[in-house]
Amino acid sequence: MTTDIQEQAAAPDENKIIAERRVKLAALREQGIAFPNDFRPEHKAADLHAQYGSKTREELEAEPVTVVLAGRMMLKREAGKKAAFATLQDASGPKADGRIQIYATLDLTGEAAMAALHHYDLGDILGVTGTLFKTKTDELTIKVTELRLITKSLRPLPDKFHGLADQETKYRQRYVDLIMNEETRRTFKARTAAISSIRRFMEKNEFMEVETPMLHTIPGGAAAKPFITHHNALDMQMFLRIAPELYLKRLVVGGFDRVFEINRNFRNEGVSIRHNPEFTMMEFYAAYTDYKWLMDFTEAVIRQAAIDAHGTATLTYGGRELDLAKPFHRLTIVEAINKYAPGYTPEQLNDAEFIKEELKKFGVKPFATAGLGALQLALFEETAEAQLWEPTYIIDYPVEVSPLARASDTVAGITERFELFMVGREIANGFSELNDAEDQSARFLAQVAAKDAGDEEAMFYDADYIRALEYGMPPAGGCGIGIDRLMMIITDSPNIRDVLLFPHLRRED
Repeated sequence: MTTDIQEQAAAPDENKIIAERRVKLAALREQGIAFPNDFRPEHKAADLHAQYGSKTREELEAEPVTVVLAGRMMLKREAGKKAAFATLQDASGPKADGRIQIYATLDLTGEAAMAALHHYDLGDILGVTGTLFKTKTDELTIKVTELRLITKSLRPLPDKFHGLADQETKYRQRYVDLIMNEETRRTFKARTAAISSIRRFMEKNEFMEVETPMLHTIPGGAAAKPFITHHNALDMQMFLRIAPELYLKRLVVGGFDRVFEINRNFRNEGVSIRHNPEFTMMEFYAAYTDYKWLMDFTEAVIRQAAIDAHGTATLTYGGRELDLAKPFHRLTIVEAINKYAPGYTPEQLNDAEFIKEELKKFGVKPFATAGLGALQLALFEETAEAQLWEPTYIIDYPVEVSPLARASDTVAGITERFELFMVGREIANGFSELNDAEDQSARFLAQVAAKDAGDEEAMFYDADYIRALEYGMPPAGGCGIGIDRLMMIITDSPNIRDVLLFPHLRRED
């Protein structure tokens, strides 16, 4: 009778299983065959399914195909001592079938290999050589002629029916999550595909990929609270990068008209389903462009990344359709408030004291120095932002909250800046760059005053960046796209930790 020998929930506790597997490993060490490194697989499961999955049993018998493959044993069932089936999983999935069945017999595989297979455990990594055939149920299978244990697994895999039930364990032990969960593997393959797509798109449009420092002497390029560290040899305080912006624009000053960087940033702020203290952005700058050009270009970058990672620009997020193929909407802050929180009069939205009182209803206490523009933005964030499901550019941000953006030439108090929102969250931030050194110096000084007044996220004064601008930077546009949040949307993931291989968590007890 065929028996399924998977570890079930009723199996002995984990410590006993580990002890039993260590005994098996000790025996392998005595034989001098533990952890070999001379097996070289030549085939992948997905490729075999793609090439031979449609072949008939007769075709495979007529032209035998020899394969050499390695993979982790995920299933095993034995038919007495003379035959056994197992399923191996390799790295070729999950977009294609990354698992393949093997069939070992006493006659073909050999007595010693069959005896060894009987003692192999789920999770062990095996190397097999054999020929392809189809079973009676038409399952593509490797008929094993040689079988080897490549790596002994000391810890049992989770039960196949329940997997990793605890979400935090999935994040902490991502390696087990990747072994057990095809959806997790699919998510991170999609992430890689999206980043590769972005890189190709940028290079196609004559952008040069560059690398800028992650250790800064002055944090800049964004309004955020930095991580602080210390350089021992130089005996100086340093900051982990919160954004690469000021360094990238130094390169535009130096004559590189189009640059981009896929970068890791660090912000010492709260952790939530949308925030991780370490995150990835793609930031790019193009000379002789403005924020209107940037919006068109950013839209194209994101649309192509979705197509290359997901197969289409029409996505589903949380059960609701999101169409990236359509032109993205564009609204000012006030227009967005009027559309998504109707009822305010023009007079009210231009009354700073009224907005302050209104913000109290949401538990928001703005800085005493906040002007009308900053107050309108705060009201937008409380009333309209979460409702921006379809891709929407919110444009024309106030100068006081945009210290690096070029001021409008036609409307006082606003900048040529946008933020892109979809599914109720910010995805990108861009603007026509401020290339007036004297104006930028004044903006930095205003930020210093805000910091002195208690704003921990306000910027420092960067004298070297001002010096760079004094050499002359051509007019330019720049944008940062949040890769992690974009991947949440493309992969229909509700939590940013779902798209980070190793998200930050509290220390284990």
